[in-house]
Amino acid sequence: MNAVDDHILVRESLDGNRKAFEQLVNRYYKKVFNVAFRIVNNSDAAADVTQSVFLKTYEHLDKFKERYKFFSWLYKIAINESLNNARDRKQINSINDDFVSIDKGPDEKYNDLEKCERIQQALMKIGIDYRTTIVLNYFHGLSYDEIGYVLEIPAKTVKSRLFTARKLLRNILIKEEL
Repeated sequence: MNAVDDHILVRESLDGNRKAFEQLVNRYYKKVFNVAFRIVNNSDAAADVTQSVFLKTYEHLDKFKERYKFFSWLYKIAINESLNNARDRKQINSINDDFVSIDKGPDEKYNDLEKCERIQQALMKIGIDYRTTIVLNYFHGLSYDEIGYVLEIPAKTVKSRLFTARKLLRNILIKEEL
């Protein structure tokens, strides 16, 4: 899964090869869904956002600039769609049980689910700008520069937001004894 392969698939998609775009969707579907879910906090809404992201990606594929990584460009679309959805919905739902590992026993599953729910609830208590930065950095492993590109802010602002977001999240988790 590297940028060169992505660029080839983008070119082939632009030339009308639907299988090439299908490969891009298959490659990034879970990542887009996860970033959407972490922002909108609802699996149905995240699925809708993910579908919308890939539709917009396909419609605007000709605007992709090869000097960038495809996933960064795709994440930028995913973040914007997720933020729009979150603003439109303005409601918070609990985390879905489907996201617990099946490799663990019932007690471990319950403890993990409870911990995930509490962390997700804490995430939902911080501002959406901070939440988005945390999600992109910790859950998706994007660098400061990549997050800056996706959010259209300087890397220094990303660093500052992450510092503040960690502090806010830590205070919430300490207050809730997690």
